Amino acid sequence: MHKKARLLRNSDHRRMPWKNGGGETVEVIVHPEGAGLSDFGWRVSMATVASDGPFSVFPGIDRTLAVLSGDGMDLSIEGLGDRLLTPASAPLPFPADAPTTARLTNGPITDLNVMTRRGVFGHTLTHHVVAGSMALPSSSGERLLLALEPLGVSTTEGLIGLQPLDALVLGGSEKADVLAAGETTAFYLVEITPA
Repeated sequence: MHKKARLLRNSDHRRMPWKNGGGETVEVIVHPEGAGLSDFGWRVSMATVASDGPFSVFPGIDRTLAVLSGDGMDLSIEGLGDRLLTPASAPLPFPADAPTTARLTNGPITDLNVMTRRGVFGHTLTHHVVAGSMALPSSSGERLLLALEPLGVSTTEGLIGLQPLDALVLGGSEKADVLAAGETTAFYLVEITPA
């Protein structure tokens, strides 16, 4: 079945307080639509972390974190030890039910957070820099592209323009090419697959 590409503008993303009250989350998309923090199958969000402290614990959830802006943060994750996450780091996957505390290295950061319900969905989060154009790999599930810089996505329905922090959701088999608006462009690609 062909699913139409869905454009999610940054200005339309839903803003909500953290589960533990320690900051604000910008919800890019949640599945199923309208699901809350206790019953989602998967979720992509961005959060501003303005102070040191514990992460919210999500039982039965796997998460991957990447730093979008700011200097970085030191994470202390039970069972995994300490990890430094900066905008240059590869995205970090870890269990969302492992107690985790964050210490900011130099002021507030904004992060990208992908969460899936263990045993129901799986996910990958990858960072890409494109000069010219790049064909997106097909997937057995859904793909979400989060633009870090202005870019275009060429789909079977035409060309879709994205500004920074806009997102585009594509079906797994839908052909799509990312086109740099300048010499290069950067984006994150989320792939959600059934477990």
